Amino acid sequence: MLQINRFYGVHNMCRFLAWVGEQRYLDELVQEQEQSLVIQSRNALIGKTPINADGFGLAWYSDRETPCFYKDTHPAWSDANLKQLAHHTRSRLFLAHVRASTGTATSRNNCHPFGVGKWSFMHNGQAGGHDQIRQELDSMIPAHLYGHRMGATESEAIFLIAHGEGLDSNPIGSMARAVGRVEALSRQCGSLPYMRFAACWSDGKRVFAARYASDRYAPSLHYRTSDDGIVISSEPLDADSDGWVEVQPNTAIVTEGSVVSIHAFDPSVKREPAKVA
Repeated sequence: MLQINRFYGVHNMCRFLAWVGEQRYLDELVQEQEQSLVIQSRNALIGKTPINADGFGLAWYSDRETPCFYKDTHPAWSDANLKQLAHHTRSRLFLAHVRASTGTATSRNNCHPFGVGKWSFMHNGQAGGHDQIRQELDSMIPAHLYGHRMGATESEAIFLIAHGEGLDSNPIGSMARAVGRVEALSRQCGSLPYMRFAACWSDGKRVFAARYASDRYAPSLHYRTSDDGIVISSEPLDADSDGWVEVQPNTAIVTEGSVVSIHAFDPSVKREPAKVA
C-alpha cells in the first residue's frame, strides 16, 4: 500500500500529471494507478490539502499542432464524462490537473490546463496576496495576449506573462522571468507566501516542468522514466520508491525524447514590478 507523509515539508494546493512517450490511454494514469490523479483528488498524500475538488482539466495532443482541452467544475471523481473520455482517448502527450482553489472562483475558466496556440500550461501553487495584486498582475500581460485571459487566477497570468517574455524561444528562461516578476509584485504589495510554484508546460513535443518557492515550501514534483515514456507528477502514482525521482527546488526539467535533462530555474530577475497607483 502506498503511504507518504501527508505534510512532507511542502504545502500543495493542486495536483497534476503529464505524460510524453508512446500513445497511451489517458485513464491509465488519470484513473487506474494505485495513487492515480482521481484518487489524489480525494486523498492526496503529500502536502496540507488532501482534497482537490474545485474542478479538473485535461489537455492532450493528437495529429494537430494545438491541444484539445476538456475541463469542468465537478470534482474529478464524480464526472462520468471524464471517465468515458479518458477511457477512449489515447495520446502521446497529455496534461491532467485537479484543482484546489486558493481563493478564486470555482469556474471552468479557472480550471487548468490553460492554452495559447500550441502551448498548454498547468500550475500548483500561488502568489501571495492575489486580491491585492490582481489589477497590477493583469497589467503585466502584453496587450496582444490579453484576449487569452479567460479566468482570474494568477496561474493563467503567469502563463501569459511568460509568453510575453519569449516562451517560444526560451521556454525555461521566460517562465522563470514571469515567476520572478510576479514574486516581486507580491513582495511589493501582496503577502506571504510570495510565490509557490510547481508547473508543467508543453509545446506539443516536449514537456517542461519546474519547482520553486520564495520560502522553503516548494510544492512537490516528481518524474519517472520507462521504456515507453516519461510521467511527471505532483506525487508518485505507485509505491515504487526507487522508480520516482524528486525534482529539487530551483530546478527545471525538460523531456527530449526518452531523456530528462535538468536545468537551473532562477526567477530572481532584477526587474521592477508594475507601478502601484
